[in-house]
Amino acid sequence: MTDTTSNQPVASTAADRARASELSAVGRFLKATELDTRMLGMVGALLVIWVGIHILSGGLFLTPRNLWNLSVQTSSVAIMATGMVLVIVMRNIDLSVGSVEGVIGMIMGVAQAEFLIRVIGFQLGNPWLWIIALAAGVVLGLLIGAFQGFIIAYMEVPAFIVTLGGLLVWRGMAWLITSGRTVAPLDATFQLMGGGPRGSIGATASWVVGIVACAAVAFALLNGRSQRKRFSFPLRPVWAETLLGVVACAAILGAVWIANSYPWPIGIVRQYALQNGITLPEGGLFIAHGIAIPVLMAVATGIIMTFITKRTRFGRYVFAIGGNPEAAELAGINTRWVTMKVFMIMGVLAAISAAISSARLNASTNALGTLDELLVIAAAVIGGTSLAGGAGTVMGAMLGALLMQSLQSGMVLLGIDSPLQSIVVGAVLVIAVWLDTVYRKRV
Repeated sequence: MTDTTSNQPVASTAADRARASELSAVGRFLKATELDTRMLGMVGALLVIWVGIHILSGGLFLTPRNLWNLSVQTSSVAIMATGMVLVIVMRNIDLSVGSVEGVIGMIMGVAQAEFLIRVIGFQLGNPWLWIIALAAGVVLGLLIGAFQGFIIAYMEVPAFIVTLGGLLVWRGMAWLITSGRTVAPLDATFQLMGGGPRGSIGATASWVVGIVACAAVAFALLNGRSQRKRFSFPLRPVWAETLLGVVACAAILGAVWIANSYPWPIGIVRQYALQNGITLPEGGLFIAHGIAIPVLMAVATGIIMTFITKRTRFGRYVFAIGGNPEAAELAGINTRWVTMKVFMIMGVLAAISAAISSARLNASTNALGTLDELLVIAAAVIGGTSLAGGAGTVMGAMLGALLMQSLQSGMVLLGIDSPLQSIVVGAVLVIAVWLDTVYRKRV
């Protein structure tokens, strides 16, 4: 009895040592690879959601068709989420992005389907139709963002009030433009920005894009290592950088493979071939979609916004203002002009999202973008953007958008009613903010 009792502390100590050794191994791995634990947690949560919904839906979720559609559905929200990161980092909020998306989508639809044809005299199919409509939408988004940003920055009206008013004003404007009428159809070239069977780049171009992306990852790792050597910064182990490159390239090429595994519907292929004088081969027919154009637009936006936040003086100013507005102003940063520029960027991104959403529907409606502001804010917060300001990543926000859209798509597959979907989205937003609060306290 005495021997058994005396051995318990020894066994407990051995278990504690083993656990400590395991934790230290994980810690060494994270330190060597410099991976963000919050990002890893979000990726893990996304995978759990995907596998769970796939099982509950009877194997319908993790299919090339659903994943391809999921990527297209995520694009518009992900694009706006990259701008919302800057807004929230500066301790502001933009509740009007959904309404801005709606009114700009209506303007672009009216421009190409009615105004340019009936008033200006353009012919249907004129290549300038979609270019002028898109340019008008981007300029309008810039002006709306500048207008709201001016009121917030220079007239010192709280962003919550200004954008809440914008939510109502721009939604009303979207209805007034056509008295609630839906405008359709849109220009055929404009529709390509919405994805669909013709709105993708095909299998060969997709593999080219994937290979180029892998080469860019390798170049970024090598360039980063040379820069660290140049300034005598600590270097990551070679095995860690090799692992990061392999995992990143595997993810990129895996995404391309999935996109190429989703074939065009045979009926659409035959119609397209007939219209373009293409002779189809006999027997089995398999023409891959490839990467969708809106997905490429979202990825390009993410790369540009990441460069802006991490590599430009403007990006550093945004995070400095969010971290300590008073100190930033004392340091000579024109905080008002930076704030106004952030809302101008948000307006432009809302215009791009409006083009994608309306092109995907092949119609402009006054309901376009309804409640998208909640999805965009939730995506940014879930992605690690702190509502206290000063912290956030573009990549995290885009992953947050994918997570939110995965939940919505999964609930549709499971046949969950729309009210319950709203409950889930609201609950996820509250939980994300709570987790952010807990994380900030621990840090």
